[in-house]
Amino acid sequence: MASVRYVAIGDSFTEGVGDELPDGTVRGWADLAAQGWADATGEPIEYTNLAIRGKLIEPIVEQQLEPALALKPTHLSFNGGGNDMLRPRADLERIVGLFKHVLRRCDDEGVQLIVLSGANPSAGLPLGRVLQVRGDRLSKAVEERLASRADVITAYNWFDRELAGGEFWSIDRLHMNTRGHHRVAARVLKSVGLAAPEEWWRLREIPEIERLKGSAYYREHVAPWVRRRLSGTSSGDGRAPKFGGQWVELTPRG
Repeated sequence: MASVRYVAIGDSFTEGVGDELPDGTVRGWADLAAQGWADATGEPIEYTNLAIRGKLIEPIVEQQLEPALALKPTHLSFNGGGNDMLRPRADLERIVGLFKHVLRRCDDEGVQLIVLSGANPSAGLPLGRVLQVRGDRLSKAVEERLASRADVITAYNWFDRELAGGEFWSIDRLHMNTRGHHRVAARVLKSVGLAAPEEWWRLREIPEIERLKGSAYYREHVAPWVRRRLSGTSSGDGRAPKFGGQWVELTPRG
């Protein structure tokens, strides 16, 4: 058995949406960090990712936490609340309470918790100022609750001003692109005491994309989101987690 068994839970941020590979699958910061972990230590690790896009924080905790703990990991990363912040009535105290529940359960099981705050997409989104204020409040509240827990590993991304720049975001302006996911992966590795490749902090070259503006952007990216809200559906409905929810072994490269 590997000495590191790392499981990630969350929504599209953790699933890796925006960092698409040529075969159409998504990679993302958690996959990158896991492979970087093996590379930096020179030892294999076991890894899996239960995150599903579109999930609110309550379903993340209800549907992913216990299956993740049942895998007997050494480390569990958690992020949630981003989709809640997009809803008209986001319950900040409820969201923070769920972070505390995840912490308690990891304490119960002797699992090292890694807490992330999401990256800040507000600069490119409609009603971005509203999201900015909500995200500021949530991020500060989580940081305050964890301030007395030096044993909890944290990788805070919301207040990273460079990461908020448009060059780190995909065409939908809501999800990070490959450059953004690499930057978050580098921060996670730093938080666990490992060094990521220096270029991960800011990839120099990624494929150029044509960014939609005005009504074209709304038709392509905003309208489908509104239709899902009105119909009570989610982009993650019927979607299975990566790797079938089972461990995969990642071996050091090179």
